[in-house]
Amino acid sequence: MTYTIKQAAKKMGITVPTLRYYDREGLLPFIDKKPSGIRIFKEDDMERLDIITCMKNSGMPIKEIRKYMQLCEAGDSTLEERLQFFYERKEAAGLQIEVLNKVMETINHKIWYYETAIEAGTEAVHKRSQQA
Repeated sequence: MTYTIKQAAKKMGITVPTLRYYDREGLLPFIDKKPSGIRIFKEDDMERLDIITCMKNSGMPIKEIRKYMQLCEAGDSTLEERLQFFYERKEAAGLQIEVLNKVMETINHKIWYYETAIEAGTEAVHKRSQQA
């Protein structure tokens, strides 16, 4: 099955301008184009786009994603180097998860704080418990 750029963008949950930007930045060297320049996305391309999206969502800069895609194009001689990219992404994602867990703790605390204050009809309920 093949997809137009609009269909590929919709399937990936990104915008057409984002896909065009990725192409301009050299992240999509694997995409075939018709003689008219129209991009044709195949199922394999969608899997690669999924990896690009994952890397971007993990905070990897475009420059590094480009390097990874170049390594993919180079073949099996780059397997170890490509594995290293994912070890680094795993570490970065782990740090992001830690930060987000702390954010979630604060949000949950504030939800509890306001729910109990509303139930008591005043924030003073928390001030008394802090003084005790």
